[in-house]
Amino acid sequence: MVFATRDLTDRGGGGSATALGPLVDTFGRAVSYLRVSVTDRCDFRCVYCMSEHMTFLPKPDLLTLEELDRLCSAFINRGVRKLRLTGGEPLVRRDVMTLFRSLSRHLETGRLEELTVTTNGSQLARYAADLAACGVKRINVSIDTLDADKFRAITRWGDLGKVLDGVKAAQKAGIRVKINAVALKDVNEHEIGSMMEWAHGEGHDLSLIEVMPLGEVGAERVDQYLPLSRVREQLSERYTLIDIDYRTGGPARYMQVKETGGRLGFITPLTHNFCEGCNRVRVTCTGTLYMCLGQEDAADLRSPLRASPDDGVLQAAIDSAIFRKPKGHDFIIDRQTRQPAVHRHMSTTGG
Repeated sequence: MVFATRDLTDRGGGGSATALGPLVDTFGRAVSYLRVSVTDRCDFRCVYCMSEHMTFLPKPDLLTLEELDRLCSAFINRGVRKLRLTGGEPLVRRDVMTLFRSLSRHLETGRLEELTVTTNGSQLARYAADLAACGVKRINVSIDTLDADKFRAITRWGDLGKVLDGVKAAQKAGIRVKINAVALKDVNEHEIGSMMEWAHGEGHDLSLIEVMPLGEVGAERVDQYLPLSRVREQLSERYTLIDIDYRTGGPARYMQVKETGGRLGFITPLTHNFCEGCNRVRVTCTGTLYMCLGQEDAADLRSPLRASPDDGVLQAAIDSAIFRKPKGHDFIIDRQTRQPAVHRHMSTTGG
């Protein structure tokens, strides 16, 4: 597959970033961070993300890699500076490195500051060197436990050894790794301290994430949910946690851990939401734009993308959607609220 390397300004009518202006919502927040799911498929079935027996989208529903490139480029021309490719598991998408190589041109021109990826690590040993060659300088790897048996139980199918080999391959390729761990009550809450010590000892930041009420997964959310406020209290009994201003462009609030010298991030959509400074939107592998992870409102970008080779219609659809970006989400988990706040799975929107 060969991609055209023209920018949006070469596409005849799409206009330049200067002509169209940046994407700013009605609350004055500039959208500078785009997360794009390249596939809804995954080789794991994590208990907080998917049901064990998933039905995935038919191939014709998915944007082609060339369409994904064009869509990402349209956002970059409107001021998006950080682009994260997600899934499902992005590295299981066939020929996905073709997309990374094409998008890397925006790094070379300086119009994109960062091209990165969130992965479960299963394919990382295979692709780490290629990712580094495309200008990927840091990645997020999801690891919820360092116990191999527990890891398989959480992911249903995953091999922890294979994932750790992938992390080492990324380090060898010069890619900085951040570990993401979902805090799960009675599952990994008593090993978070040891996971943090391992991550910091290996030179990785660690971010903890609260369970989000997205999609039916065959488990009670209230039985999975562990407030990170409680985790912080527990960690503070053993470690000195110092709030710092460090930011990566995402929703994590970071602190320095005096005893390990490493950084610990907290992503708290329930106990302390991060909506007031939200600079992010998400696009699914079908071209559906979600202006908020925790709301159902969405915009179809696939139709305008396929309607014309000119990006004018596409940009108009993007503008209309950003105008509807809500002030915040409405996540809640409790015994009375047994239905997910949002019925789509996390793998549909992109992690």
